[in-house]
Amino acid sequence: MDVYTSPLCERYASAKMKHIFSSDFKFSTWRKLWIALAEAEQELGIDISDEQLDEMRRHIYDIDYDFAREKEKEFRHDVMAHVHTFGKACPLAKPIIHLGATSCFVGDNTDVIQMKEALLLIRGELVGCISAVRDFAYANRALATLAYTHFQAAQPTTVGKRACLWLQDLVFDLETLDFELSRLKLLGCKGTTGTAASFLELFEGDHDKVKKLDEMIGRKMGFDVVHVSGQTYSRKVDFNILAVLSGVAQSAAKFSNDIRLLSHLKEVEEPFESGQIGSSAMAYKRNPMRSERIASLARYVMTDALNPAITASAQWFERTLDDSANRRISIPEAFLATDAILALYSNVIRGLKLYPKIIERNLMRELPFMATENILMYCVTHKGGDRQELHEAIRAHSVAAAAVVKEQGGENDLLERILNDPAFKLTKEELLSLTDANAFTGRAQQQVEEYIAEVVDPLLEKNRESAVATEQIKV
Repeated sequence: MDVYTSPLCERYASAKMKHIFSSDFKFSTWRKLWIALAEAEQELGIDISDEQLDEMRRHIYDIDYDFAREKEKEFRHDVMAHVHTFGKACPLAKPIIHLGATSCFVGDNTDVIQMKEALLLIRGELVGCISAVRDFAYANRALATLAYTHFQAAQPTTVGKRACLWLQDLVFDLETLDFELSRLKLLGCKGTTGTAASFLELFEGDHDKVKKLDEMIGRKMGFDVVHVSGQTYSRKVDFNILAVLSGVAQSAAKFSNDIRLLSHLKEVEEPFESGQIGSSAMAYKRNPMRSERIASLARYVMTDALNPAITASAQWFERTLDDSANRRISIPEAFLATDAILALYSNVIRGLKLYPKIIERNLMRELPFMATENILMYCVTHKGGDRQELHEAIRAHSVAAAAVVKEQGGENDLLERILNDPAFKLTKEELLSLTDANAFTGRAQQQVEEYIAEVVDPLLEKNRESAVATEQIKV
């Protein structure tokens, strides 16, 4: 019988991200944690043999899921089901598996390990996107385009400068991600209420050994451990991590919205496969579906980040289980969706097609109005014109040209009107010089070059080895 499966796994997320949140990764990590616990306990004097440890190490990955399911049905407890499953594979070590620990020892510590691995994958994909946007911005640093405020025509910018707005958002996201990675810690072995009482009993009241046990397990797993906790680590950690993913989603959604609007203006076009169908009804259409998918998935990630916020606020005292079912869904799904978003982002920016003639046409529909002040000043200072008379002439020509555009649907003929007006005494060459689009983009090109040279390139050089190529998307 066919059953529901998550679209994130079926359609969107990469194999690497799906593996991090797979049963194999999760339960093999549980076994690695049990081994780290047993190793540390042995090193601190508990009677655990090398043979028991060797047996456990040989059986990290051969997980009998059928047996585990039977045991969970019997015990109604997933951790104890896997304790017995590991014990079945390691009969010699069975008596010491999970010694002194509570369920959160494997559950919470594995969650942190999974999130770290997933964050590292997201980080690599993010660096890859930063590199791609950087190349696009630099290549188009001088290409003048109409800028918009409120989606109304504003002073011109360049295509590369606009791309630097996307780029800067991604750089901010990388900085936030690195901060959260830098302070991510394991729960360690804190016991049922965070007091480590069971381990203090195990070590006959030796506080130093219990403290060392906590630290040793962290080192064996490649982490520092939290100083204090209840039974679980603070659920604010989950919120902090998903806030990073929400930030990436926000940046990607802004990018995708800009691409969708520019697609409507016919200035850009997403990658489009040779046999791709844009619309089932309208054969001519080439919808920006990849950008729309980014927006759609980003909306999910941003709203999903509310889950850990509510969970963190709702925890009672040292432990309550109303976090469990929610976290099993919200954390993996946020990572899977963000992974898909970055794959789409990379695909769109690397294959984005520009139409410079359309970009120029759209700009020139508005630029004549913006150039009137320059024309006025030039004609007064170089042609001996009367400022008040010329101002009135420009006003009259502007009103007439606007009427042609808005009422007749024609092209903006303001420059032609000014050229033909003897009061301005302008040659065609002079007028073209005064309306050169690059004269209206301010420091846009220089800002692109400076930002890339001073911020982005040093960042990419520092992270040259960490960039991850995103997997091919399913269109």
